[in-house]
Order: sequence, then C-alpha cells, then structure tokens
Amino acid sequence: MRFIDVITTALEQIRVNKLRSFFTLLGIIVSVAFLVAVVAIISGMNAYVKENLASALIGANTFQVRRTPIRIGLFDDEEWKRLQRRPRITEADADAVIAAVPEAVAVSLQSGWPTPIADIVWRNKTQGDVVILGVTAPYQVVQDYVFASGRPISDIDVHDRRAVAVIGADVAEKLFENVDPVGQDIRIVGQRYTVIGTIAKKGRVLGQSFDGFVLLPLPNFEMIYGRRKTNTVSVKMPTALLVASGMQRADEAMRIAHRLRPADEPDYSVETADALVEFWKNLTKILFSVIPAIVAIGVVVGGIVIMNIMLMSVTERTREIGVRKALGAKPGDIRRQFLVEAIVLASIGGLFGVAAGWGLAGLVSLASPLPARVSLWSVTLALALGAGVGVLFGVYPASRAAQLDPIDALRAE
Repeated sequence: MRFIDVITTALEQIRVNKLRSFFTLLGIIVSVAFLVAVVAIISGMNAYVKENLASALIGANTFQVRRTPIRIGLFDDEEWKRLQRRPRITEADADAVIAAVPEAVAVSLQSGWPTPIADIVWRNKTQGDVVILGVTAPYQVVQDYVFASGRPISDIDVHDRRAVAVIGADVAEKLFENVDPVGQDIRIVGQRYTVIGTIAKKGRVLGQSFDGFVLLPLPNFEMIYGRRKTNTVSVKMPTALLVASGMQRADEAMRIAHRLRPADEPDYSVETADALVEFWKNLTKILFSVIPAIVAIGVVVGGIVIMNIMLMSVTERTREIGVRKALGAKPGDIRRQFLVEAIVLASIGGLFGVAAGWGLAGLVSLASPLPARVSLWSVTLALALGAGVGVLFGVYPASRAAQLDPIDALRAE
C-alpha cells in the first residue's frame, strides 16, 4: 500500500468520525495551546521588561556609577553595613567619568536614595505623593525625555541655582487642568519654583507610572533635602555596543579618583539595568519549570485517550483487517496503517493546539500592554509533541491490529 494511500485512509477515518476525533484530541489541543500561549506570554513579558522597565528606570544604552548596586530584594545586615561605609558619589566623580568617556552622549549626576515624595501646590490645588528628583541638565538626555511644552533644565539653571522645575505628564494633567503649566509657579515644601517645561507621557510599566515626578536643579534640590546617600552618575552611550567599553573606562577612572590600588575592592558599583532583567528572567525560569509538568499531564492524558480510541477502532475494523490480510497485506502494512492514523490524529491535534495558543497570545496582546510573542521553538516543540504522542501511544494498538489472525478476523461481525 502506497504511503499516500495510508495518509488518505487515515484522514478518511478522521472525517467519518469527526466528533469522536475531536474529543479524542481535546487533551492534546488544550496542552499544546497552553504551551504555545504561555511561552508567548512569558517571552513577551521578558521583552517588555527589558525594553520598557529597564530603559524607563535607567535609560537606553546607559550604565550607572552608584554607591550601592542595583538589587531586587534586601541586602543582608553585613553587606548593608559594608555598603554604608562606601563614600558618596560626588560631582568630582562625575567629572572623572566625563573625562574618561568622551564619546558619551550625556553624563548626568542625579539624586538617589532615599527619594523624597512631596505635595505640589499650585494656587488652591494640591497633588500629593509626587517624586522629587534633583538632576543636572544631561539627565534629561539620559532618560530620553521628550518635552510636550517649554524647555529642559539647562546647565545655566544648575550653575546659577535657579528656582525652576520640569514636571512630568501626570503632574501637568492633574494639577494644571486646561492651563499651560509653563510659566506657572508651584510650591514644594514651601519653596517657590517656576515651571519651565513639561515632559511628554512615558506611560505605565507593569502598573507603575513613570510620569508623576518633578525635576529640580541638583543644587536647589540639595538646599531643600540635603545631599542624598546614593547620588548616581548616569552615562548614556551612542550605541549598546559601546556600553561595555564605556563601563570599563569609567571603572578605571573611579579607581583613580578614589585612590584604589589594583588589589582593593571597589567602593562603588558600575552597572546597567541587567540586574532588573536578570531578576525577571530568574522569576520566569520558575514558571518555565512548571510548564513541562502541566503540559506532560495533558499530553499523557490525551495519549491514553488516543490509545483507547485506536484500540476501539481496531475492534470495530477487525473484519476489514481480516479482508486486507486475506488479500495479501502483511503485518507490517497493517501496523503502519494504524500507526500512521494515530500520528495523523495527534498531529492534527497539535496543529489545532498551535492555532488556539497563537490566538490566545494575540488576545493577550490586544487586551494588555504585553507584546506576547509566539516563538518558533515553541511551535516546533508543540508539533513534535503531537507527532510524538501519536507514535508513543499508537504503537500498541497498531501492534494489536498487526497480530490479528486473518481467519479469526474474517469471522468477526
């Protein structure tokens, strides 16, 4: 029997028993759809965190020189005490980094932890819980801010300690409804500042808004709140490829500025947002470790159903098997026929599962900001799972069919 005839017969059997075939494949369809959709969602979340959260917090193509490292979670007591003995990052450190990395697009010094939160007052309106940041002018370039109106803080504003402020989109919308904020005076902790610019909306990342802030020239900020414990130098490079070399030269400049010998441990941290991305990847690894178990349960259940249905099919088609053997069909031909039917059946379930998972991932993309991305490897794995289930659970029914005695089979009703 030609292979094309085997495939045609298998498809005909599925067509004749459409409802039974569907319920037979339901376990595989659900398992494969779950695999494709979850992998697509997690891949999209990883990309979303890398492209949006990291760049929103630090900036694209950017690294930082910090007193304390970026860390998700708490430091232990001993490590925290050691970090507290580190010197503060100063303007002299920023100047050393500027000299060491001349090709940098921008090098800024900004206030760090603890970040103050204050009420912003304009006339008879007050907006609470606004983040206040002290910055030098290049910080606005580092963060890729786009100005909706007005202008950014300039070097002259910083040098002359001018009482000016730049506000985020949330502050502009909630405090200055239907009023142009530029030129208006606001009060922060009783001090008056003139709004010189508003920054276009950056949006929310994982539910966290990045638009509820006020930028002040760093000297003015320190007049109100004092010098922070963790002022930070941020360095924006022209491309991502230059970040590594820039970090190396910044590290060398900091060692010289802090008079550290080659064997001395650094009393500062030079790093990118990789710590945030790595934390998220470690979290998703846990999810990926759970997925195979869930998929395996569904696949095994689906495979057992396929095996039982194929055994039922062998019983129903006993006379057909006897006729084929009487006409010269060998046991291998019978085995191949039923094995191919099981593989085709499971593969169709895999295809339907991929389509369902792809559609679910698309719905997630439409209903949320997560760019769910269907990956080629997950689709390939899903299809391989379908075919593999057909082979694994189709062998026994096919062998049973091949071992039938032709005389007994012809006597069957």
